[in-house]
Amino acid sequence: MGDKKIKNMEEFAAVSGISRPTLSKFFNDPSSVRASTRQRIEAALDCYDYRPNLYAINQNRRLTKNIGIIVPYLADPFFAEIARNIEEHILGTGYRPVLLGSHGSPEQEIENLENLRLLKPAGVLLAPLGRASDQARIATFCEEVPTVLFDASAGTSGDAFVGSNNDQSVGLIVDYLCRTGEPPAFFEMQTPTNPNAYKRRHAYLAAMERLNHTPHLIQAAGEGWEFEEIGFREGTRVVRDRNLPTNTILCSNDRLAIGFLSAAYEAGIRVGLDEDCSMRVAGHDDHPFSRYTCPTLTTVSQDYEAIARKSAEALMALIEAGQVPDSREVTLFDGRLVMRGSA
Repeated sequence: MGDKKIKNMEEFAAVSGISRPTLSKFFNDPSSVRASTRQRIEAALDCYDYRPNLYAINQNRRLTKNIGIIVPYLADPFFAEIARNIEEHILGTGYRPVLLGSHGSPEQEIENLENLRLLKPAGVLLAPLGRASDQARIATFCEEVPTVLFDASAGTSGDAFVGSNNDQSVGLIVDYLCRTGEPPAFFEMQTPTNPNAYKRRHAYLAAMERLNHTPHLIQAAGEGWEFEEIGFREGTRVVRDRNLPTNTILCSNDRLAIGFLSAAYEAGIRVGLDEDCSMRVAGHDDHPFSRYTCPTLTTVSQDYEAIARKSAEALMALIEAGQVPDSREVTLFDGRLVMRGSA
C-alpha cells in the first residue's frame, strides 16, 4: 500500500492514471466499465490508501426513494412502536420505508446495512445495538450514506442523533420516588447491551447524590435482549435473599421491571401503594405493556412520537441538502412521569 494518504477522487485519478469520469462510473457501478479498466482501478485501490466518499458520489447518481430503518429487536414492542411512528412520517414524505431488525446480533446489524447499500437508499435511520455494534463499520457506512441514529448512539457516527434525555428522565423519577417514600435502589444489568443503560446508571447516581441519599446498585447477571427473563431470574434471587437496602426498586427499563414484578409476586411480596404492600417498583420507558402489569407500572415515558418525527425530519433535511453537515446535530427529548399503581 502506498505511503501517501489520498484525500479525494482527483488525487486518486492523478496517481492512478485513470480519468476521473471513468473512476466515477466505476464507483457508481463497477460493471459499467470494461473488465480491464476495472482491474486497473481495483489494483490501484489495493495500492493506495483511498476510500471514495460515496456520500458525495450518491448526490450525483439516481437514488431510489427507499429509506432504510434498522432497529435492534423487532420483537420488542418499544422498537415496534417507534418504528411504526417513523414509517408513518416517512410515508408522508413520499419515500418508501424498508424496515429491518437486527435480532440483537451485531453480525445481522452489519448485514442489514450492507443489504440496504445494495438498494441505494436515499438515507437510513438506524437504532444501533450499542455496545455490541461494530462501530468502525457503522462509521464507514455513515460516511457513505446519509444516516440519522436514534434511541442509542454508536460513538459519534451519523450526521445526527435523536434520543431521550436520560439525565432529566431518571432525575425526574428519582425525585418522585424519594419524595413519596424510601429512596430507591437501582436494579440494572451488570453488562447492558444498550448504552442508554449506562447513561441511566450515571443519572441515578447523580440524582441520589443531589438529594443527599446513599445510592444502591443491584446488578443482574445476564446479557442480550431477554430483559424480562433476566429481571425475573435475578429479581427472584434478590427478593429471596431478603437483604434489600430499601423497599423501593427503580429498574433501568420497564422490561426488567416486568420481570421483577413477576418475581415479587412469586415470592408472595405485594407491590404497590396500598397499606398491605411492602414494596414499590418503578421502571423507565413507558413500554406498551407497562400499563397492563399487575399492579400497573409507574414509569417515565419516552416521547415516541417526537423522537420518530424529529428523526425523519432530520434525515429528510440531510437528503434535501445533498451534502455532509458542518456539525453533528444532537436532539434529546425530556421524559414524562407516568404515575400508576406500582409506586
